[in-house]
Amino acid sequence: MNLPNKLTVLRMIAVPFFIACYMMELAIPALIIFALASLTDMLDGQIARKHNLVTNFGKIMDPLADKILVYSAFCMMVQDGTVPGWMMIVILAREFVVSGMRTVAASEGIVVAAGMSGKIKTVLQMIAVPLLLMLAAFPDVMILYYAAYGFLWASLIMTVVSGVEYIMQNKSVFSM
Repeated sequence: MNLPNKLTVLRMIAVPFFIACYMMELAIPALIIFALASLTDMLDGQIARKHNLVTNFGKIMDPLADKILVYSAFCMMVQDGTVPGWMMIVILAREFVVSGMRTVAASEGIVVAAGMSGKIKTVLQMIAVPLLLMLAAFPDVMILYYAAYGFLWASLIMTVVSGVEYIMQNKSVFSM
C-alpha cells in the first residue's frame, strides 16, 4: 500500500478517536484529531498526483474517508444541537443522489469525476467543523460563532449547488 493510501486509511482510523473525544466533550483534542485528519486529505492527493501514485483504491476510498470524517462530525453535532438535523438531511440527500448516479454510471462503464463545486463543498465543511469545535471550547467568542455558522451555511449552499450542478451535468444517467 502506497503512502497516499496509508494516509487515507489513517484518516478513517482517526474517526473513532474523534468521536470518542467529542462524546467526552473534549473539544480541543477532538479539534486536533479532526484538523490532522483533514490535513491528510490534502497530503494524500498531492502526493498521489506528484508521484503518480493514483490508484483505484485511492479514487474510491479517499472521498469516502472524507465523508466518513466530516459526516461523523456533523452527526455528533446534530446529536448535541450544534447543527440542525434538517441540514444533515440535505447534506446526506445530496450524497445519496450523487452516489446513486455514480453507481448507475459506473454500471454502464462511465466514470463521473468530482466537480470543483463538490471539492469546494468539502473544503467548506472541513473548515466549518473545526470552527464549530472551537466554538464549543470558547462559546463566548462571538466572532467565532459568526465564522463557524457562516462556514456551515456556506457549505450547505455549496452542497445544494454542487448537487444541482452534478445532476444537470450528468442527467443522461437518468435515461439509462
